[in-house]
Amino acid sequence: MPSIVRLPDRIPHAPRRPVDGDRLVAGTPCQAIDNGYASADQAFQCGIWEGDVGAWRVRYTEHELCHMLAGRIRLTGDDGAVAELAAGDSFVIPAGFQGVWEVLEPARKLYAVYEP
Repeated sequence: MPSIVRLPDRIPHAPRRPVDGDRLVAGTPCQAIDNGYASADQAFQCGIWEGDVGAWRVRYTEHELCHMLAGRIRLTGDDGAVAELAAGDSFVIPAGFQGVWEVLEPARKLYAVYEP
Protein backbone atom coordinates (compact mmCIF):
# COMPACT_ATOMS: atom_id res chain seq x y z
CA MET A 1 0.00 0.00 0.00
CA PRO A 2 1.45 3.43 -0.90
CA SER A 3 2.30 5.74 1.97
CA ILE A 4 1.36 9.36 2.47
CA VAL A 5 4.15 11.76 1.43
CA ARG A 6 4.53 14.93 3.46
CA LEU A 7 5.83 18.00 1.64
CA PRO A 8 7.80 20.66 3.50
CA ASP A 9 6.72 24.31 3.33
CA ARG A 10 10.33 25.46 2.84
CA ILE A 11 13.45 24.31 1.01
CA PRO A 12 16.13 24.00 3.68
CA HIS A 13 19.23 23.11 1.66
CA ALA A 14 18.41 22.74 -2.05
CA PRO A 15 20.98 24.47 -4.26
CA ARG A 16 19.87 27.73 -5.89
CA ARG A 17 20.57 27.80 -9.61
CA PRO A 18 20.44 30.76 -12.00
CA VAL A 19 17.74 30.90 -14.66
CA ASP A 20 19.09 29.80 -18.08
CA GLY A 21 20.51 32.79 -19.93
CA ASP A 22 18.53 32.09 -23.11
CA ARG A 23 15.28 32.51 -21.12
CA LEU A 24 16.36 35.51 -19.02
CA VAL A 25 14.36 38.73 -19.45
CA ALA A 26 15.48 40.83 -16.45
CA GLY A 27 17.64 40.62 -13.34
CA THR A 28 19.79 37.72 -12.20
CA PRO A 29 17.22 35.44 -10.56
CA CYS A 30 18.12 32.11 -9.02
CA GLN A 31 15.65 29.41 -8.09
CA ALA A 32 15.53 26.23 -6.05
CA ILE A 33 13.25 23.23 -6.42
CA ASP A 34 12.56 20.46 -3.93
CA ASN A 35 10.55 17.87 -5.83
CA GLY A 36 9.01 16.00 -2.91
CA TYR A 37 7.06 13.44 -4.91
CA ALA A 38 6.97 11.95 -8.41
CA SER A 39 4.72 9.20 -9.75
CA ALA A 40 6.45 6.10 -11.10
CA ASP A 41 5.94 7.30 -14.69
CA GLN A 42 7.09 10.86 -13.79
CA ALA A 43 3.86 12.29 -15.28
CA PHE A 44 2.81 13.77 -11.90
CA GLN A 45 5.22 15.66 -9.64
CA CYS A 46 4.88 18.06 -6.75
CA GLY A 47 7.01 19.96 -4.29
CA ILE A 48 8.25 23.39 -3.32
CA TRP A 49 9.81 26.06 -5.55
CA GLU A 50 11.58 29.26 -4.48
CA GLY A 51 12.66 32.11 -6.74
CA ASP A 52 14.47 35.43 -6.54
CA VAL A 53 13.45 38.75 -8.08
CA GLY A 54 13.78 38.79 -11.86
CA ALA A 55 11.93 37.72 -15.01
CA TRP A 56 12.28 34.92 -17.55
CA ARG A 57 10.39 33.35 -20.44
CA VAL A 58 8.30 30.24 -19.81
CA ARG A 59 6.66 27.71 -22.12
CA TYR A 60 4.45 25.15 -20.38
CA THR A 61 4.00 21.65 -21.79
CA GLU A 62 2.58 20.55 -18.43
CA HIS A 63 -0.44 21.61 -16.36
CA GLU A 64 0.61 23.17 -13.05
CA LEU A 65 -1.37 23.89 -9.91
CA CYS A 66 0.37 26.49 -7.72
CA HIS A 67 -0.28 27.79 -4.22
CA MET A 68 1.81 30.82 -3.26
CA LEU A 69 3.34 30.44 0.19
CA ALA A 70 5.34 33.70 0.16
CA GLY A 71 6.17 36.65 -2.07
CA ARG A 72 4.58 38.11 -5.15
CA ILE A 73 4.79 37.27 -8.86
CA ARG A 74 3.41 38.48 -12.18
CA LEU A 75 2.59 36.21 -15.12
CA THR A 76 2.27 37.91 -18.50
CA GLY A 77 1.02 35.73 -21.34
CA ASP A 78 2.13 36.22 -24.91
CA ASP A 79 -1.52 37.16 -25.53
CA GLY A 80 -1.07 40.19 -23.22
CA ALA A 81 -3.07 38.80 -20.27
CA VAL A 82 -1.51 39.69 -16.91
CA ALA A 83 -2.04 38.03 -13.53
CA GLU A 84 -0.44 39.26 -10.30
CA LEU A 85 -0.41 36.66 -7.55
CA ALA A 86 0.76 36.79 -3.94
CA ALA A 87 1.06 34.67 -0.80
CA GLY A 88 -2.22 32.83 -0.20
CA ASP A 89 -3.26 32.77 -3.88
CA SER A 90 -3.86 29.50 -5.73
CA PHE A 91 -3.90 29.23 -9.52
CA VAL A 92 -3.48 26.88 -12.47
CA ILE A 93 -1.15 27.38 -15.43
CA PRO A 94 -2.50 25.23 -18.28
CA ALA A 95 -0.31 23.36 -20.72
CA GLY A 96 0.37 25.60 -23.71
CA PHE A 97 0.82 28.81 -21.70
CA GLN A 98 3.71 30.92 -22.98
CA GLY A 99 4.91 34.21 -21.61
CA VAL A 100 7.01 35.79 -18.88
CA TRP A 101 7.25 34.69 -15.23
CA GLU A 102 8.32 37.67 -13.12
CA VAL A 103 9.16 37.51 -9.41
CA LEU A 104 8.36 40.90 -7.85
CA GLU A 105 9.25 39.87 -4.28
CA PRO A 106 11.21 36.72 -3.32
CA ALA A 107 8.65 33.97 -3.76
CA ARG A 108 7.90 30.43 -2.63
CA LYS A 109 5.14 28.16 -3.93
CA LEU A 110 3.77 24.68 -3.52
CA TYR A 111 3.33 23.12 -6.96
CA ALA A 112 1.73 20.05 -8.51
CA VAL A 113 2.56 19.32 -12.15
CA TYR A 114 0.89 16.91 -14.54
CA GLU A 115 2.61 16.24 -17.90
CA PRO A 116 0.07 14.61 -20.24
